[in-house]
Amino acid sequence: MKKEECFYLGKIVSKFSFKGEVLIKLDTDEPESYVKMESVFVDYNDNLVPFFIERSALHKSDLLRVKFEDVDTEEDADDLMKAEIYLPLTLLPKLEGDQFYYHEVIGFTIIDQTFGEVGIIKSINDSTAQALFEIDHKGTEVLIPMNDEFVEKIDREAKQVFVNTPEGLIDLYL
Repeated sequence: MKKEECFYLGKIVSKFSFKGEVLIKLDTDEPESYVKMESVFVDYNDNLVPFFIERSALHKSDLLRVKFEDVDTEEDADDLMKAEIYLPLTLLPKLEGDQFYYHEVIGFTIIDQTFGEVGIIKSINDSTAQALFEIDHKGTEVLIPMNDEFVEKIDREAKQVFVNTPEGLIDLYL
């Protein structure tokens, strides 16, 4: 399984018990959806390795307490610390209407109500306080906040995202 075929689910953040249990910080608004998983892919030495789950339970709302098969000691769990967890894209629930996953809109064209066609979404920057569309406008990078007030509509068939940005925002980059 390749990373491009998967989505990031979270990261192993700490050990929970001396029997090899770990806590996974989930990157989701619905952690309860992931309690009954049978397996996950762990990014281990730059390879996605399948790990089977013996049992799991929510711990303090957004942490998932997991006991993996064959991870039976603190030392085994230590080896997995800070590892990222992935699942196949096929397991993502389908989103309807104007909701979208970040990976889903890469390559879509951004069209602003006033400016017109802005360019192609190259990536999403979610390392800032507010996620940003990173758009290529004829070789110039344009950043548009992914704000519910700005995103008007998603047309998946035409691969377009329609936005209504504040006056002058796009002009700042051009």
